[in-house]
Amino acid sequence: MKFRSMAAALAATVALPATLAQATDLEVTHWWTSGGEAAAVAEFADAFNATGHKWVDGAIAGGGSTARPIMISRITGGDPMGATQFNHGRQAEELVEAGMMRDLTEIAEAENWAEIINPPSLLESCTLDGRIYCVPVNIHSWQWLWLSNKAFADAGVDVPTNWDEFVAAAPALEAAGKIPLAMGQQAWQTAGAFDVLMVTLAGPEIFKKVYDDKDAETAGGPEIARVFQAADDARKMAAESKVQDWNQATNMVITGEAGGQIMGDWAQGEFQVAGQVAGEDYTCLPGLGVNEIISTDGDAFYFPVVDDEEITAAQGDLASVMVAPETQVAFNLKKGSLPIRGDVDLSAANDCMRKGLEILASGNTIVSVNQLLDPDTNTQKEDLFVEFFNDPSITPEEAQERFVSLIENAG
Repeated sequence: MKFRSMAAALAATVALPATLAQATDLEVTHWWTSGGEAAAVAEFADAFNATGHKWVDGAIAGGGSTARPIMISRITGGDPMGATQFNHGRQAEELVEAGMMRDLTEIAEAENWAEIINPPSLLESCTLDGRIYCVPVNIHSWQWLWLSNKAFADAGVDVPTNWDEFVAAAPALEAAGKIPLAMGQQAWQTAGAFDVLMVTLAGPEIFKKVYDDKDAETAGGPEIARVFQAADDARKMAAESKVQDWNQATNMVITGEAGGQIMGDWAQGEFQVAGQVAGEDYTCLPGLGVNEIISTDGDAFYFPVVDDEEITAAQGDLASVMVAPETQVAFNLKKGSLPIRGDVDLSAANDCMRKGLEILASGNTIVSVNQLLDPDTNTQKEDLFVEFFNDPSITPEEAQERFVSLIENAG
């Protein structure tokens, strides 16, 4: 792939102050509120403020499922922010179709985003009818098992190297007073854990047949039955995990209260803030140690259409800042995610981030569920797995039947 040189990219960012005769306050809404997330988003704010504009932080606690309806309501209600976070995929599709999101194609073409953003699916997720409507800012992957080295040492067992070993170690963890699997109660966490089990245990082809092809027969088949049995193991191991938020569950791993957590690579930001070292204090298993694959999910920023030339100019400057090499490095090192460009210096990456980079370079990647299912279907899926993980009377077989019906009617 052909990339611009870093010098050329930096020159583009240096040119930004030409617009700053009208330095502008720009409200930016997002759901990054944990310790690691706050440290990462501060890198965006600092880089934008350095242009002379002012980042007005609009953090919304509670995660994306809480924040997105608020963001959408403001935009459709005529009170748009200057910029807002969504995940890669179809979450903002209706807003784009309604003409409420700014077309960034001219900026993208001027800065050669198509050449520097990798993999191409990131920019494709921002594209509708050949026009670009968002800025991808990172690559996040869900498919990780984070393990507390202390918890396993206290239990007198070796740190697992794969999912089956982790399940087998659960009794020893419980005997040592540990919760085997930390899991928060938010809907996206339980549904996300199931999707990780699917792609790692059943494999990417089965994952694609179910979520991309909407193949109900595959959804009802033996490979997915195995995944539901694994999800049953997971809910038993997480039965005493009473926390709500994902970062609270991560903290249980950090402190050694829990053995492990299925969570995306954004968990790395929490380990970093806690001063823990990958490979020493904690262990990361991409693909649950079974199938080393990562999804090219992540975050993107959209810019609502506004009738204000100063805000419009500031929006364009922020879009450029977010893609700039130095910003990409600073933000992603703290977020735990991978950068959207392959021409940046990541020599400071830790062991787990390096594993992710190696998998990305190998091409062993999948697109995320957000890119394959519409928001309504995703919500139905989340509802199903909240109920399954919290109600042990629902058998894996019953849950699979409901899952098949969901896939049959998926959008």
